[in-house]
Amino acid sequence: MSDAPLSLDAAQTKLFAAARLLDSFEACAAAKARGRVLATPLVSRVTVPPLDNAAMDGYALRLADWSCEAWLPVSQRIPAGHLGRELVPGTAARIFTGAPLPPGADCVVMQEDCEVDAGRVRIAVAPRPGGHIRRAGEDIRADQVVLDAGTRLGPAQLGVAASVGASELHVVRRLKVAVFFTGDELVTPGQPLPPGRIYNSNRATLSALLEQLGVEVIDLGQVPDRLDATVAALRLAAGAADVVLTSGGVSVGEEDHVKAAVEQLGSIEMWKVAIKPGKPLLYGRVGEADFLGLPGNPVSAFVVFCLFVRPFLLRRMGAHARSVLACTVPAAFDWPGGGRAAGTRREFLRARLEEGRALLYANQSSGVLTSLAWADGLVDVEAGIRIMSGDPVRFLPLSALLD
Repeated sequence: MSDAPLSLDAAQTKLFAAARLLDSFEACAAAKARGRVLATPLVSRVTVPPLDNAAMDGYALRLADWSCEAWLPVSQRIPAGHLGRELVPGTAARIFTGAPLPPGADCVVMQEDCEVDAGRVRIAVAPRPGGHIRRAGEDIRADQVVLDAGTRLGPAQLGVAASVGASELHVVRRLKVAVFFTGDELVTPGQPLPPGRIYNSNRATLSALLEQLGVEVIDLGQVPDRLDATVAALRLAAGAADVVLTSGGVSVGEEDHVKAAVEQLGSIEMWKVAIKPGKPLLYGRVGEADFLGLPGNPVSAFVVFCLFVRPFLLRRMGAHARSVLACTVPAAFDWPGGGRAAGTRREFLRARLEEGRALLYANQSSGVLTSLAWADGLVDVEAGIRIMSGDPVRFLPLSALLD
C-alpha cells in the first residue's frame, strides 16, 4: 500500500468498491420502516386511484348539457368515499374532492365558477373536457412495481407503500456499526473538566449521524491511548458489528494507536486522502468487519463522514447510490490560490448561502465545530485554485450530503 494520499475521487472509488451488500433480510412493519432499505421490489395489488374521481369540490356534468345561461337541476350529492348513480342527462351532481365520478359525467367544474339557487346550478365558465378529473390508475396500476429493491424508505416512499395497502415491508436487516473514541484528553459531557482536557464532541456528533442513518449503533465509549486497550476494543468491536468506526488515533503520533491496532488484528487497504480537512482517513478489515478510522478533529471527522462513511454505509445497506446534488453559486469571499498558500489538497470550506452567494465562516480551522453549526453547506475548492469574490464556486448543501 502506497503512503501517498489518494485523490478524493480515487479514494471514494476504492472505498465504495469494497462495500459488501448485506445478505440478511427481515419483515418490518411499514409504520416502523423509516430509514430502512427495501430488500425486494414492492408490487401494487391495486390501482390508484381506483376510479375516476373529482380533483375539486364542485359539480359533475355532461359537457353537452352546458351553456352559459343554462340552469341544471342538481340530481344527486356525492361525498368522498361514496358511489354516485348514473348522471341523468340535463342535470349536474354536487361532488366533493376525491369522490368517484358518476357514470355519464365527463367533466367537473369547481364550485367557485358556479352559481347555485334553489337546487339548481349555473356554470359561468365553459367547462373543459375531462376538466378537474383524476383518472383511474393515473398514479399506480395493479401489478406495477412502485418501489424498487434498494430504495431507502423515507416519508414519500412510505406514503406510496401505504397507498397500495402495504402494512409490512421486506427490508435489509439493520447494519451494525460499533464505535469507540480515543484520546486521553477527552471527558464525557456532564463530568468535571480538569485542566488540559476537553469534552468529547465527536461521540455526540457521530452517534447522531449514525442514528439518523438508521443503523444499529454499538457504542463502546472511550478507549485509553494505549495500544493494548485499543487492540482489545477493536477486537470486541469487530466481533460484534459489520462495520467498526473510530475517531482519533489514525495519524502518526506516538499516542496514535489505532492504525497499529488494525495492522495487528487485520489489514489496512487505504490510508490518507488528499483533502482538507480530513486527510488521515483509514480503511481496512478486521475479521469479517470493515474498519473506518476517522480523524480526531471534529470538523475533519464530520466532513469525512459526509464524503466517505455515509455513502459507504448506505452501499453496505444495499441502498441505491446517489450523487450529491451540488449547485454553482457566486462566492462572497476571496480565497488564496497557487503556491504554498493553496497547498496540494482539495478543500471543503464551511459556508452558508446569503442572498444566493456563498459566505465563508471566518475561522476554517478543523477544530472549530461551531463553523458546522453555523454553516448550511461546504464549498468544494480544487487544490491550487484561487477564488475572487463573484467567481462561481461549487456548493454542497449539508442537506444533500446527509440526505
